[in-house]
Formats: sequence, C-alpha cells, structure tokens
Amino acid sequence: MTEASTHTLDVPGATLHYDVREGTAAAAPTLLMIGSPMDATGFTSLAAHFPDRTVVTVDPRGAGRSTRVETGGESTPEQHADDLHRVIEALGGGPVDIFASSGGAVNALVLVARHPEQVRLLVAHEPPAAQVLPDREPALAAITDVRRAYEQDGFGAGMARFMALSGFRGEIPADYTGRPAPDPAAFGLPTDDDGSRDDVMFRQNLVTCTHHEHDFEALRAASTRIVVGVGAESEGEMAHRSGLAVADRLGTKAVVFPSHHGGFLGGEFGWAGEPDAFAVTLRQTLDEGR
Repeated sequence: MTEASTHTLDVPGATLHYDVREGTAAAAPTLLMIGSPMDATGFTSLAAHFPDRTVVTVDPRGAGRSTRVETGGESTPEQHADDLHRVIEALGGGPVDIFASSGGAVNALVLVARHPEQVRLLVAHEPPAAQVLPDREPALAAITDVRRAYEQDGFGAGMARFMALSGFRGEIPADYTGRPAPDPAAFGLPTDDDGSRDDVMFRQNLVTCTHHEHDFEALRAASTRIVVGVGAESEGEMAHRSGLAVADRLGTKAVVFPSHHGGFLGGEFGWAGEPDAFAVTLRQTLDEGR
C-alpha cells in the first residue's frame, strides 16, 4: 500500500481532513473506513490488510485534525452523514464500499438512507443505536446519565460511567441510574476534575449518536447492500445488542466478526483486538457483495 496522502475539505461548519491510500486494484470500489468519535488513526492496522483497495480514512468533524467553526455544542448524525456525502463527492461520487465502526456506523446508516446511490456496500459494525433496543428507555436514560456525570464531575467520572455501561451485559435494568457510581480510579482514570468540557465523545457526539432514530423504511428500500457486524466477544453488550436489533429491523442476519467492539484495532489507543482475523472476515463480506 502506498503512503497516505492527506486532503482537506471545507464543509458547512467544519474543515475535514481525510487520508487516501492508493491501492493496486484499480477496478475495485474505493473503501472508506470511518468511525466516530474515533479518528482516522484508529484504522491504521486494518487499512494495511487491504493494499489492493484504495482506502480512505476520515477524521470526523471535531475529531483528530478536523475542526469545527463553532467548537461548542453537539454534532448530529445528519451533519456527519452530510460530511461523508461531501467526501464521497470529492472522491468522484462513488459508489464506494464503507466499513463503519460504532458511531461511524450510525452516521453511515444515515448516509445510506439519504444517498444510497453513493454506497455499494456498507458494513456497519456494532452501531450503538440504543433507540431500537427493547430496553430503550433505561438504556437511553443511562446514556444521558453518563453525559450528566461528565458535565457535572468531569472526564474521569463520565468515562467511568461510560465504561461500566458499555461493558454491561444484558438489558439495562430500570434502576440502573440509581446504582452507586463507579470509581474512576478502578478504571485507571483521573479522579480530579480539570475543568475541561471539550471531549469529542461526551460533549459532541454521545447523546445525538445513540438517541438517533433511524429511517428503516429508507434503509430497507436502499440499493445499498447493508451488512451489520457484531463482535464475537461483545455478546450482550449494548452496542452488540443494538447491532442485532438493527439487523432485525433490516430483515437481515448480523455477521459475527472476531474479537470485540474494537476488534480491528492493532494497539491503536492502547486497545488491541484481532486485526488479522477481523480483516479476513471483512474481506469475505466485501467480496460477497460483488
């Protein structure tokens, strides 16, 4: 795979940065790898497994190198989807293949609902679409409580609640938010509040991403082939359960990928999955869509 070339794109309210790694197979569709709030660096290991494909990775608005004109406030899946739409236009209009992880999968589903002609195949890995869960009310309340803890007590308190919630297996109990707060120190997190409230996940994306109501009628009608992926090791966790629920609403069966929610990571952000095995499953899924 060639060295990545970096590009910028001005979009309404933001300037995006994205990287293009040219592949050897000119006939294959461009492959976008997107996350949210994770930036392009999270796909370094996975992209290396696709030297034959032109791979494009994107820093979402407000993350990594991509900046927002107004730094306060939230970003919505609709905004992120429009950003992706404009990136694909800048790449030639598509149709492209997309591997989308977590919040990136939520944003990519919105893109497909609005611009299916731009996407040939979407692999949406563990979209945290809490709105479709059978326990949606306590799940959404627990997510809102994570945001409240961040706003009230800072990053450590918010991240401790987030890690406890994202790792919780099974339906969220009605009394979940009334339980004792987890200790940030138990997760190796800071216990002091440094006063900052500019975290890209907590401040910008957490609530809008998880609370988004998807247009399943548009998604079912789309020309895009949509494959939902879930992690073999994350069974019972909220993002895994959300992925299964999204697949069910689409009338499809989820594909099980090796490892966990970040199974494609090769140590980026200090978290390692099984990128070699993950890439094999992703390639099989992409090839089946041809």
